[in-house]
Amino acid sequence: MRRMSLPPGPQSPSVWTTLQWLRRPYPFLEECREKYGETFTFGLYGLPPLVVFSNPEHVREVFHDDGESLLGGKFNRSLAPLLGDSSVLMTDGRDHKRKRKLLAPPFRGERMHGYGESMLEITSKILDGLPRGTAFPLHEVMQQITLEVIIRTVFGIAEGPRFDDMVQRTKRILELGSWPPLLLPIMQHELGGRSPYGRFREAVRRGDEVVFDEIRRRRRDGVRGTDVLSLLLDAKDEDGQVPSEGELRDELVTLLVAGHETTATGLTWAFRWLLTQPGTFADLRAAVDELGPNPSPEQIAKCEFLDATVREALRLVPVIPLVGRVLEKPMRLGGWDLPKGVAVVCSIYLAHRRPEAYPQPAEFDPARFVGKKFSASEFYPFGGGVRTCVGMAFAFYEMKMVMARILSRLELRLAQSSFKMVRRSITITPEQGLLVRASDRRFARAS
Repeated sequence: MRRMSLPPGPQSPSVWTTLQWLRRPYPFLEECREKYGETFTFGLYGLPPLVVFSNPEHVREVFHDDGESLLGGKFNRSLAPLLGDSSVLMTDGRDHKRKRKLLAPPFRGERMHGYGESMLEITSKILDGLPRGTAFPLHEVMQQITLEVIIRTVFGIAEGPRFDDMVQRTKRILELGSWPPLLLPIMQHELGGRSPYGRFREAVRRGDEVVFDEIRRRRRDGVRGTDVLSLLLDAKDEDGQVPSEGELRDELVTLLVAGHETTATGLTWAFRWLLTQPGTFADLRAAVDELGPNPSPEQIAKCEFLDATVREALRLVPVIPLVGRVLEKPMRLGGWDLPKGVAVVCSIYLAHRRPEAYPQPAEFDPARFVGKKFSASEFYPFGGGVRTCVGMAFAFYEMKMVMARILSRLELRLAQSSFKMVRRSITITPEQGLLVRASDRRFARAS
Protein backbone atom coordinates (compact mmCIF):
# COMPACT_ATOMS: atom_id res chain seq x y z
CA MET A 1 0.00 0.00 0.00
CA ARG A 2 1.30 3.43 -0.87
CA ARG A 3 1.48 5.60 2.22
CA MET A 4 0.27 8.57 0.15
CA SER A 5 -3.10 6.82 -0.37
CA LEU A 6 -3.87 6.90 3.36
CA PRO A 7 -4.64 9.77 5.76
CA PRO A 8 -1.60 11.24 7.58
CA GLY A 9 -0.31 9.73 10.81
CA PRO A 10 2.80 8.92 12.88
CA GLN A 11 5.88 8.11 10.79
CA SER A 12 7.56 6.28 13.69
CA PRO A 13 8.45 2.59 13.28
CA SER A 14 5.46 0.32 13.92
CA VAL A 15 7.25 -1.17 16.95
CA TRP A 16 7.18 2.26 18.62
CA THR A 17 3.54 3.00 17.81
CA THR A 18 2.62 -0.50 19.01
CA LEU A 19 4.24 0.19 22.38
CA GLN A 20 2.37 3.48 22.67
CA TRP A 21 -0.90 1.81 21.74
CA LEU A 22 -0.46 -0.97 24.28
CA ARG A 23 0.75 1.23 27.14
CA ARG A 24 -1.31 4.43 26.76
CA PRO A 25 -4.06 3.97 24.16
CA TYR A 26 -6.27 6.95 24.99
CA PRO A 27 -3.52 9.60 25.29
CA PHE A 28 -2.03 8.17 22.08
CA LEU A 29 -5.33 8.62 20.22
CA GLU A 30 -5.71 12.18 21.53
CA GLU A 31 -2.17 13.10 20.48
CA CYS A 32 -2.75 11.72 16.98
CA ARG A 33 -6.01 13.63 16.58
CA GLU A 34 -4.39 16.86 17.78
CA LYS A 35 -1.44 16.51 15.41
CA TYR A 36 -3.02 14.95 12.31
CA GLY A 37 -6.71 15.85 12.49
CA GLU A 38 -9.84 13.83 13.15
CA THR A 39 -8.95 11.21 10.50
CA PHE A 40 -5.49 9.66 10.74
CA THR A 41 -3.55 6.44 10.18
CA PHE A 42 -1.23 4.49 12.44
CA GLY A 43 0.48 1.12 12.21
CA LEU A 44 0.75 -1.80 14.60
CA TYR A 45 3.48 -4.39 14.27
CA GLY A 46 2.45 -7.25 12.00
CA LEU A 47 -0.97 -5.79 11.20
CA PRO A 48 -2.37 -3.75 8.27
CA PRO A 49 -2.52 0.06 8.62
CA LEU A 50 -5.39 1.36 10.77
CA VAL A 51 -7.34 4.37 9.48
CA VAL A 52 -9.12 6.03 12.40
CA PHE A 53 -12.48 7.80 12.08
CA SER A 54 -14.44 9.66 14.77
CA ASN A 55 -16.51 12.20 12.81
CA PRO A 56 -20.16 10.99 13.07
CA GLU A 57 -20.68 11.29 9.32
CA HIS A 58 -17.71 9.05 8.62
CA VAL A 59 -18.64 6.61 11.39
CA ARG A 60 -22.13 6.40 9.88
CA GLU A 61 -20.59 5.39 6.55
CA VAL A 62 -18.70 2.54 8.19
CA PHE A 63 -21.68 1.33 10.22
CA HIS A 64 -23.97 1.53 7.18
CA ASP A 65 -22.07 -1.28 5.43
CA ASP A 66 -23.94 -4.59 5.33
CA GLY A 67 -20.92 -6.60 6.45
CA GLU A 68 -19.98 -7.83 2.99
CA SER A 69 -17.34 -5.20 2.15
CA LEU A 70 -16.10 -4.24 5.63
CA LEU A 71 -15.13 -7.38 7.56
CA GLY A 72 -15.31 -7.15 11.33
CA GLY A 73 -14.50 -10.82 11.83
CA LYS A 74 -11.24 -10.42 9.96
CA PHE A 75 -10.36 -7.44 12.14
CA ASN A 76 -11.02 -9.45 15.32
CA ARG A 77 -8.74 -12.37 14.42
CA SER A 78 -6.33 -11.69 17.29
CA LEU A 79 -9.08 -12.85 19.68
CA ALA A 80 -9.55 -16.23 17.97
CA PRO A 81 -7.13 -18.14 20.27
CA LEU A 82 -9.56 -17.51 23.12
CA LEU A 83 -12.98 -17.14 21.50
CA GLY A 84 -12.55 -19.69 18.70
CA ASP A 85 -12.93 -19.53 14.94
CA SER A 86 -16.71 -20.04 15.08
CA SER A 87 -17.43 -17.15 17.45
CA VAL A 88 -19.85 -14.53 16.20
CA LEU A 89 -16.99 -12.05 16.59
CA MET A 90 -14.80 -13.99 14.14
CA THR A 91 -17.28 -14.45 11.31
CA ASP A 92 -18.41 -12.27 8.42
CA GLY A 93 -21.13 -12.11 5.79
CA ARG A 94 -23.90 -14.68 5.76
CA ASP A 95 -22.34 -16.77 8.53
CA HIS A 96 -22.23 -13.75 10.84
CA LYS A 97 -25.89 -12.92 10.17
CA ARG A 98 -26.87 -16.55 10.84
CA LYS A 99 -25.08 -16.56 14.18
CA ARG A 100 -26.61 -13.27 15.27
CA LYS A 101 -30.10 -14.64 14.59
CA LEU A 102 -29.35 -17.67 16.76
CA LEU A 103 -27.95 -15.54 19.60
CA ALA A 104 -30.54 -12.75 19.60
CA PRO A 105 -33.58 -14.43 21.31
CA PRO A 106 -31.95 -14.89 24.76
CA PHE A 107 -31.20 -11.15 24.95
CA ARG A 108 -34.63 -9.76 24.14
CA GLY A 109 -36.52 -7.64 26.65
CA GLU A 110 -38.81 -10.27 28.16
CA ARG A 111 -35.85 -12.55 28.88
CA MET A 112 -33.95 -9.75 30.56
CA HIS A 113 -36.46 -9.45 33.40
CA GLY A 114 -35.89 -13.10 34.26
CA TYR A 115 -32.16 -12.49 34.57
CA GLY A 116 -32.67 -9.46 36.81
CA GLU A 117 -33.47 -11.36 39.98
CA SER A 118 -30.33 -13.48 39.60
CA MET A 119 -28.25 -10.33 39.09
CA LEU A 120 -29.60 -8.76 42.28
CA GLU A 121 -29.26 -11.96 44.29
CA ILE A 122 -25.64 -12.56 43.25
CA THR A 123 -24.71 -8.92 43.92
CA SER A 124 -26.19 -9.07 47.44
CA LYS A 125 -24.34 -12.28 48.23
CA ILE A 126 -20.97 -10.87 47.18
CA LEU A 127 -21.55 -7.55 48.97
CA ASP A 128 -22.22 -9.48 52.18
CA GLY A 129 -18.73 -11.00 51.97
CA LEU A 130 -16.81 -7.76 51.43
CA PRO A 131 -14.48 -6.43 54.14
CA ARG A 132 -15.73 -3.39 56.03
CA GLY A 133 -13.24 -0.56 56.60
CA THR A 134 -10.36 -2.26 54.75
CA ALA A 135 -9.32 -1.13 51.27
CA PHE A 136 -9.99 -3.55 48.41
CA PRO A 137 -9.96 -3.27 44.59
CA LEU A 138 -13.50 -2.66 43.38
CA HIS A 139 -12.72 -4.02 39.92
CA GLU A 140 -12.13 -7.50 41.37
CA VAL A 141 -15.49 -7.35 43.12
CA MET A 142 -17.21 -6.32 39.89
CA GLN A 143 -15.46 -9.13 38.06
CA GLN A 144 -16.70 -11.64 40.62
CA ILE A 145 -20.27 -10.38 40.34
CA THR A 146 -20.38 -10.29 36.55
CA LEU A 147 -18.64 -13.67 36.22
CA GLU A 148 -21.14 -15.36 38.51
CA VAL A 149 -24.02 -13.64 36.72
CA ILE A 150 -22.80 -14.93 33.35
CA ILE A 151 -22.31 -18.48 34.61
CA ARG A 152 -25.77 -18.50 36.17
CA THR A 153 -27.66 -16.86 33.30
CA VAL A 154 -25.72 -18.18 30.30
CA PHE A 155 -24.93 -21.71 31.49
CA GLY A 156 -27.72 -22.11 34.02
CA ILE A 157 -25.34 -23.66 36.56
CA ALA A 158 -26.41 -23.34 40.18
CA GLU A 159 -23.93 -22.83 43.00
CA GLY A 160 -21.94 -25.90 43.87
CA PRO A 161 -18.73 -27.70 42.85
CA ARG A 162 -19.39 -27.39 39.10
CA PHE A 163 -20.12 -23.67 39.47
CA ASP A 164 -16.98 -23.06 41.55
CA ASP A 165 -14.84 -25.03 39.11
CA MET A 166 -16.00 -22.94 36.16
CA VAL A 167 -15.41 -19.70 38.10
CA GLN A 168 -11.83 -20.68 38.96
CA ARG A 169 -10.95 -21.90 35.45
CA THR A 170 -12.37 -18.75 33.87
CA LYS A 171 -10.44 -16.54 36.28
CA ARG A 172 -7.24 -18.32 35.36
CA ILE A 173 -7.87 -17.77 31.64
CA LEU A 174 -8.55 -14.07 32.14
CA GLU A 175 -5.57 -13.63 34.44
CA LEU A 176 -3.16 -15.08 31.87
CA GLY A 177 -4.91 -13.48 28.90
CA SER A 178 -4.91 -9.95 30.31
CA TRP A 179 -1.28 -9.34 29.25
CA PRO A 180 -1.69 -6.87 26.33
CA PRO A 181 1.15 -8.19 24.09
CA LEU A 182 -0.78 -11.44 23.63
CA LEU A 183 -3.05 -9.51 21.26
CA LEU A 184 -0.18 -9.33 18.74
CA PRO A 185 0.20 -12.23 16.29
CA ILE A 186 3.98 -12.25 16.83
CA MET A 187 3.43 -13.18 20.49
CA GLN A 188 1.02 -16.04 19.79
CA HIS A 189 3.46 -18.97 19.89
CA GLU A 190 3.14 -21.74 22.48
CA LEU A 191 6.82 -22.84 22.57
CA GLY A 192 5.95 -26.12 24.23
CA GLY A 193 3.81 -24.45 26.87
CA ARG A 194 6.73 -22.40 28.23
CA SER A 195 5.74 -19.02 26.76
CA PRO A 196 3.08 -16.68 28.22
CA TYR A 197 0.91 -17.64 25.25
CA GLY A 198 1.54 -21.34 25.88
CA ARG A 199 0.39 -21.03 29.49
CA PHE A 200 -2.65 -19.07 28.32
CA ARG A 201 -3.56 -21.73 25.74
CA GLU A 202 -3.29 -24.48 28.33
CA ALA A 203 -5.68 -22.55 30.59
CA VAL A 204 -8.11 -22.21 27.66
CA ARG A 205 -7.95 -25.97 27.05
CA ARG A 206 -8.72 -26.64 30.70
CA GLY A 207 -11.65 -24.22 30.54
CA ASP A 208 -12.94 -25.93 27.41
CA GLU A 209 -13.13 -29.24 29.28
CA VAL A 210 -15.82 -27.80 31.54
CA VAL A 211 -17.70 -26.06 28.73
CA PHE A 212 -17.82 -29.14 26.46
CA ASP A 213 -18.78 -31.34 29.40
CA GLU A 214 -21.71 -29.04 30.22
CA ILE A 215 -22.89 -28.99 26.58
CA ARG A 216 -22.74 -32.78 26.30
CA ARG A 217 -24.36 -33.37 29.68
CA ARG A 218 -27.26 -31.05 28.89
CA ARG A 219 -27.81 -32.60 25.47
CA ARG A 220 -27.64 -36.11 26.87
CA ASP A 221 -29.99 -35.46 29.80
CA GLY A 222 -32.36 -33.16 27.93
CA VAL A 223 -32.14 -30.63 30.77
CA ARG A 224 -33.57 -27.23 29.80
CA GLY A 225 -34.16 -24.01 31.68
CA THR A 226 -34.38 -20.27 31.06
CA ASP A 227 -30.62 -19.85 30.56
CA VAL A 228 -28.94 -18.97 27.27
CA LEU A 229 -27.45 -22.43 26.78
CA SER A 230 -30.91 -24.01 26.97
CA LEU A 231 -32.15 -21.76 24.20
CA LEU A 232 -29.08 -22.36 22.03
CA LEU A 233 -29.33 -26.14 22.42
CA ASP A 234 -32.78 -26.05 20.81
CA ALA A 235 -32.05 -23.29 18.29
CA LYS A 236 -32.09 -23.93 14.55
CA ASP A 237 -30.87 -21.72 11.77
CA GLU A 238 -32.82 -20.89 8.61
CA ASP A 239 -31.65 -24.17 7.07
CA GLY A 240 -32.94 -26.17 10.04
CA GLN A 241 -29.44 -26.92 11.32
CA VAL A 242 -28.60 -26.96 15.05
CA PRO A 243 -25.27 -25.53 16.26
CA SER A 244 -22.41 -28.02 16.53
CA GLU A 245 -20.59 -28.57 19.82
CA GLY A 246 -17.72 -26.43 18.54
CA GLU A 247 -20.04 -23.59 17.56
CA LEU A 248 -21.79 -23.70 20.92
CA ARG A 249 -18.46 -23.68 22.72
CA ASP A 250 -17.25 -20.61 20.82
CA GLU A 251 -20.44 -18.63 21.34
CA LEU A 252 -20.65 -19.53 25.04
CA VAL A 253 -17.02 -18.60 25.65
CA THR A 254 -17.55 -15.32 23.79
CA LEU A 255 -20.50 -14.50 26.04
CA LEU A 256 -18.61 -15.67 29.12
CA VAL A 257 -15.46 -13.64 28.50
CA ALA A 258 -16.73 -10.56 26.67
CA GLY A 259 -19.88 -10.18 28.74
CA HIS A 260 -18.05 -10.57 32.03
CA GLU A 261 -14.91 -8.45 31.64
CA THR A 262 -16.41 -5.49 29.77
CA THR A 263 -19.35 -5.09 32.15
CA ALA A 264 -17.11 -5.30 35.21
CA THR A 265 -14.86 -2.61 33.77
CA GLY A 266 -17.77 -0.33 32.91
CA LEU A 267 -19.11 -0.63 36.46
CA THR A 268 -15.72 0.16 37.95
CA TRP A 269 -15.35 3.32 35.87
CA ALA A 270 -18.87 4.42 36.85
CA PHE A 271 -17.97 4.33 40.53
CA ARG A 272 -14.61 5.99 39.87
CA TRP A 273 -16.49 9.08 38.65
CA LEU A 274 -19.34 8.91 41.15
CA LEU A 275 -17.01 8.72 44.14
CA THR A 276 -15.23 11.92 43.11
CA GLN A 277 -18.49 13.84 42.59
CA PRO A 278 -20.51 13.75 45.84
CA GLY A 279 -23.36 15.81 44.40
CA THR A 280 -23.94 13.48 41.47
CA PHE A 281 -23.56 10.47 43.76
CA ALA A 282 -26.21 11.87 46.12
CA ASP A 283 -28.59 12.58 43.24
CA LEU A 284 -28.23 9.03 41.95
CA ARG A 285 -28.69 7.47 45.37
CA ALA A 286 -31.83 9.55 45.92
CA ALA A 287 -33.22 8.38 42.57
CA VAL A 288 -32.59 4.75 43.53
CA ASP A 289 -34.04 5.20 47.04
CA GLU A 290 -37.23 6.60 45.52
CA LEU A 291 -37.87 3.17 43.99
CA GLY A 292 -38.67 1.80 47.44
CA PRO A 293 -37.12 -0.77 49.78
CA ASN A 294 -37.21 -3.74 47.42
CA PRO A 295 -37.57 -2.51 43.84
CA SER A 296 -38.16 -5.05 41.11
CA PRO A 297 -35.71 -5.40 38.23
CA GLU A 298 -38.28 -3.68 36.00
CA GLN A 299 -38.41 -0.66 38.32
CA ILE A 300 -34.63 -0.42 38.46
CA ALA A 301 -34.32 -0.72 34.68
CA LYS A 302 -36.70 2.22 34.20
CA CYS A 303 -34.85 4.57 36.58
CA GLU A 304 -33.91 7.39 34.20
CA PHE A 305 -31.02 8.90 36.16
CA LEU A 306 -29.50 5.46 36.76
CA ASP A 307 -29.68 4.74 33.03
CA ALA A 308 -28.12 8.14 32.30
CA THR A 309 -25.28 7.47 34.75
CA VAL A 310 -24.46 4.15 33.10
CA ARG A 311 -24.41 5.78 29.67
CA GLU A 312 -22.25 8.69 30.82
CA ALA A 313 -19.71 6.32 32.39
CA LEU A 314 -19.48 4.36 29.14
CA ARG A 315 -19.17 7.61 27.21
CA LEU A 316 -16.40 9.19 29.24
CA VAL A 317 -14.14 6.13 29.37
CA PRO A 318 -15.38 3.38 27.05
CA VAL A 319 -14.06 -0.01 28.07
CA ILE A 320 -12.58 -0.63 24.60
CA PRO A 321 -10.94 2.13 22.53
CA LEU A 322 -12.30 1.28 19.09
CA VAL A 323 -14.12 -1.12 16.78
CA GLY A 324 -12.82 -2.01 13.35
CA ARG A 325 -13.33 -3.62 9.96
CA VAL A 326 -10.95 -4.76 7.20
CA LEU A 327 -11.71 -3.61 3.65
CA GLU A 328 -12.57 -6.54 1.38
CA LYS A 329 -12.26 -4.24 -1.65
CA PRO A 330 -11.13 -0.65 -2.36
CA MET A 331 -13.64 1.86 -1.00
CA ARG A 332 -14.13 5.57 -0.54
CA LEU A 333 -14.78 6.35 3.12
CA GLY A 334 -14.65 9.66 4.92
CA GLY A 335 -13.48 11.36 1.77
CA TRP A 336 -10.52 9.03 1.30
CA ASP A 337 -9.99 6.40 -1.41
CA LEU A 338 -8.76 3.47 0.64
CA PRO A 339 -7.16 0.29 -0.75
CA LYS A 340 -8.25 -3.29 -0.12
CA GLY A 341 -6.75 -4.80 3.02
CA VAL A 342 -6.54 -1.64 5.09
CA ALA A 343 -8.33 -1.62 8.46
CA VAL A 344 -10.83 1.14 9.15
CA VAL A 345 -11.60 1.75 12.81
CA CYS A 346 -14.16 3.92 14.54
CA SER A 347 -12.66 5.35 17.71
CA ILE A 348 -15.27 5.09 20.44
CA TYR A 349 -13.12 7.19 22.76
CA LEU A 350 -12.59 10.09 20.34
CA ALA A 351 -16.20 10.09 19.14
CA HIS A 352 -17.45 10.21 22.73
CA ARG A 353 -15.28 13.24 23.45
CA ARG A 354 -16.32 15.44 20.56
CA PRO A 355 -17.37 18.82 22.02
CA GLU A 356 -19.79 19.27 19.10
CA ALA A 357 -21.92 16.45 20.56
CA TYR A 358 -20.88 16.64 24.21
CA PRO A 359 -20.13 20.12 25.60
CA GLN A 360 -17.29 19.98 28.16
CA PRO A 361 -16.61 16.39 27.12
CA ALA A 362 -13.98 15.68 29.80
CA GLU A 363 -16.54 16.20 32.59
CA PHE A 364 -18.70 13.45 34.09
CA ASP A 365 -22.27 14.71 33.72
CA PRO A 366 -25.06 12.09 33.58
CA ALA A 367 -27.61 14.88 33.10
CA ARG A 368 -26.53 15.15 29.45
CA PHE A 369 -28.34 11.82 28.86
CA VAL A 370 -31.54 12.76 30.71
CA GLY A 371 -34.29 13.32 28.17
CA LYS A 372 -31.84 13.17 25.27
CA LYS A 373 -30.71 10.43 22.92
CA PHE A 374 -27.57 10.59 20.83
CA SER A 375 -27.25 9.09 17.39
CA ALA A 376 -25.69 5.66 16.84
CA SER A 377 -22.67 7.37 15.27
CA GLU A 378 -22.14 9.69 18.25
CA PHE A 379 -22.60 7.16 21.07
CA TYR A 380 -21.59 3.56 20.41
CA PRO A 381 -19.89 1.93 23.42
CA PHE A 382 -20.83 -1.51 22.05
CA GLY A 383 -20.00 -0.88 18.40
CA GLY A 384 -22.50 -0.25 15.64
CA GLY A 385 -24.20 -1.34 12.47
CA VAL A 386 -24.56 -5.05 11.76
CA ARG A 387 -21.84 -5.73 14.32
CA THR A 388 -23.39 -4.03 17.33
CA CYS A 389 -22.69 -6.27 20.32
CA VAL A 390 -25.48 -8.81 20.63
CA GLY A 391 -25.24 -8.56 24.43
CA MET A 392 -25.55 -4.76 24.59
CA ALA A 393 -28.99 -4.74 26.25
CA PHE A 394 -27.84 -7.40 28.73
CA ALA A 395 -24.80 -5.29 29.70
CA PHE A 396 -26.82 -2.09 30.20
CA TYR A 397 -29.39 -4.01 32.22
CA GLU A 398 -26.81 -5.73 34.41
CA MET A 399 -24.93 -2.51 35.13
CA LYS A 400 -28.15 -0.93 36.40
CA MET A 401 -29.02 -3.93 38.60
CA VAL A 402 -25.57 -4.06 40.19
CA MET A 403 -25.27 -0.31 40.73
CA ALA A 404 -28.72 -0.06 42.28
CA ARG A 405 -28.00 -2.84 44.75
CA ILE A 406 -24.62 -1.39 45.75
CA LEU A 407 -26.09 2.10 46.22
CA SER A 408 -28.85 0.76 48.47
CA ARG A 409 -26.54 -1.39 50.59
CA LEU A 410 -23.14 0.29 50.95
CA GLU A 411 -21.28 3.49 51.64
CA LEU A 412 -18.12 3.58 49.52
CA ARG A 413 -15.06 5.82 49.87
CA LEU A 414 -12.03 6.02 47.60
CA ALA A 415 -8.77 4.70 49.06
CA GLN A 416 -6.48 6.00 46.32
CA SER A 417 -5.77 9.43 44.86
CA SER A 418 -4.38 8.66 41.39
CA PHE A 419 -6.50 7.17 38.61
CA LYS A 420 -4.22 6.19 35.78
CA MET A 421 -5.58 3.93 33.07
CA VAL A 422 -4.22 0.40 32.73
CA ARG A 423 -4.76 -1.90 29.75
CA ARG A 424 -6.05 -5.43 30.37
CA SER A 425 -6.06 -7.10 26.97
CA ILE A 426 -8.75 -5.22 24.99
CA THR A 427 -10.22 -3.37 28.02
CA ILE A 428 -8.96 -0.27 29.86
CA THR A 429 -9.28 -0.27 33.67
CA PRO A 430 -8.38 2.10 36.52
CA GLU A 431 -4.97 1.64 38.12
CA GLN A 432 -4.93 -0.74 41.13
CA GLY A 433 -8.45 -1.81 40.27
CA LEU A 434 -9.88 1.30 42.02
CA LEU A 435 -9.19 0.87 45.73
CA VAL A 436 -12.20 1.63 47.95
CA ARG A 437 -13.39 1.14 51.52
CA ALA A 438 -16.91 0.00 52.28
CA SER A 439 -19.28 0.32 55.21
CA ASP A 440 -22.96 -0.56 55.61
CA ARG A 441 -25.48 2.19 55.03
CA ARG A 442 -26.75 3.32 58.38
CA PHE A 443 -30.32 3.69 57.22
CA ALA A 444 -30.18 1.13 54.40
CA ARG A 445 -33.51 -0.37 53.53
CA ALA A 446 -33.87 -4.14 53.67
CA SER A 447 -32.99 -5.86 50.40
